[in-house]
Amino acid sequence: MKPIRKAVFPVAGLGTRFLPATKAMPKEMLPIVDKPLIQYAVEEAVAAGITELVFVTGRHKRSIEDHFDRLPELEIELAAKDKHALLETVKNIIPASVTCVYTRQAVPLGLGHAILCAAPIVGNEPFAVLLADDLIDSDISATRQLVEAAHRHDGSVLALQSVKREHTAKYGIVSGSELDKRCMRVDAIVEKPAPAEAPSTQAVVGRYVLEPEIFECLRSTPAGVGGEIQLTDGIARLLARQAVYGCKYDGVRYDCGSKEGFFSATVELGRKYHGLVA
Repeated sequence: MKPIRKAVFPVAGLGTRFLPATKAMPKEMLPIVDKPLIQYAVEEAVAAGITELVFVTGRHKRSIEDHFDRLPELEIELAAKDKHALLETVKNIIPASVTCVYTRQAVPLGLGHAILCAAPIVGNEPFAVLLADDLIDSDISATRQLVEAAHRHDGSVLALQSVKREHTAKYGIVSGSELDKRCMRVDAIVEKPAPAEAPSTQAVVGRYVLEPEIFECLRSTPAGVGGEIQLTDGIARLLARQAVYGCKYDGVRYDCGSKEGFFSATVELGRKYHGLVA
């Protein structure tokens, strides 16, 4: 497999579960303690060796672009007030060696369509996908774990998590043959199956490393669940062409697309990294 240098961040969603907070602020900019959700995902990607960040945005998402840009007037003020620690924090949100590229998903046609919007930028090379809603706290970047598995098995890799059978309708669910304690070769994948119809309880969560052939698969994928182009359906087509693997990452995932998960992440990360007591 070629080096994995690019990561795609689909951030065009409206975040309706967090209204009214998300009426004027992108969901991805809601803070967990002192950093917005999207920054946790970006830091994870950078820790995996990613050097080009591709954001698939929508209307009213300009603040994401502003967050990762320089703000000279703020830097001047912090320097003048000798707030050097804060100055370094805002100057080094991303390393100088990392670039950001922004493209629009003009119509919300699903996650698969959002990934397809990044195709002209990604080109013919493997890439990572990170969904900011899934905040994964781990000693080794979860994306790095997937990148290493992709190189080890020479193929696309999906992040897996065991879920309760009654929750399978919330996820893409895979079945396959186990290769070792953490990895499996995926034989089938289905989007949000009812518990009685789920082929397993191994769920795909918001981290992927994908070969560029996924773009061709997505172009021929019709609308699926919810009338949207589902990434899961595109991966099912990819399975017919090449090997796809699942990897059980080492880390704690917080579903920050829900209020419960967002609150848990705030409390647990606040306690772990900032010494805060709830």
